[in-house]
Amino acid sequence: MTTGARRPVSGRRAVRTTGLSKTYGKAPPAVDDLDLEVPEGAVMGFLGPNGSGKTTTIRMLLGLIEPSRGRVELLGEPMPGGAAQVLPKVGALVEGPAFHPYLSGRDNLRRLDAADRSTGRADRDARISLALDRVGLLKAARKTYRAYSLGMKQRLALAAALLRPRDLLVLDEPTNGLDPQGTREVRSLIADLAADGTTVLLSTHLLSEVSQVCSHVAVMHRGGLKAQGALADLAARAGRRVRVDSPEPAAAAGALTALGLAEVVTDGTGATAEPGETPPEKIIASVVTAGVPVVGFRVHAPGLEELFLGLTGEGFDVSG
Repeated sequence: MTTGARRPVSGRRAVRTTGLSKTYGKAPPAVDDLDLEVPEGAVMGFLGPNGSGKTTTIRMLLGLIEPSRGRVELLGEPMPGGAAQVLPKVGALVEGPAFHPYLSGRDNLRRLDAADRSTGRADRDARISLALDRVGLLKAARKTYRAYSLGMKQRLALAAALLRPRDLLVLDEPTNGLDPQGTREVRSLIADLAADGTTVLLSTHLLSEVSQVCSHVAVMHRGGLKAQGALADLAARAGRRVRVDSPEPAAAAGALTALGLAEVVTDGTGATAEPGETPPEKIIASVVTAGVPVVGFRVHAPGLEELFLGLTGEGFDVSG
């Protein structure tokens, strides 16, 4: 496993959908008019509460189910027409791995590798050992799949996705069932793959996974896309607020208003406002110059939980 800085995100798109939708009968759309773009080289967190449409979207991306309408492109090729050319470059872990219970982990991977006509037999064992080693299963390679824990089954599914180099990895809840150490190892693996240039679409409901490994994020809610883009840009758009603690809240509010700050609000112990592009040091200097007694000053930037609560109106699991 290699480590290093993540390669720059390019202007090309590894995943692009246009008007992608999926309906079942008369029920509300599971996915509704989705325009998703995953930049090449990004680790995009595909985030949303359970039932928000993430897995349905992923299944459409990979050609596992047909869209009701809309278009999908993977690595610049239309799907499903380009599946034969594209899918060998795509590794996926979707909904739960399916393996033969009475075969060992190594034999399961050997069976999968043999079915891939784009790989050779000569280096098969070395390739399988490397994949098992990357997910921490090399010592358990001879154990039968039915004896694996849920976390070990997740690791084997990741190993299957890594049997050959991939340009794109699509991972649906890859840390499900893993203990804290296994979760850290998977996150480290994702970071290393990204450093090597692999684009990763990481579906999750854990904010901790997004904050620790993702460069970009797309937020789903009730089948629709609420926001997407670079994580830093979305956080900046959510808006900071400054707070002046003062025994004279009205005077503090007046000083903030005079400075041209927006959304000035007072309460019993001070005033808050949106600073815009005004630097904090200029704000505090102006308030003091105006003669306002100040007992505290701080800048509040919304965290991930606040950001996504504002986008969806629902809480997220922040554990993990």
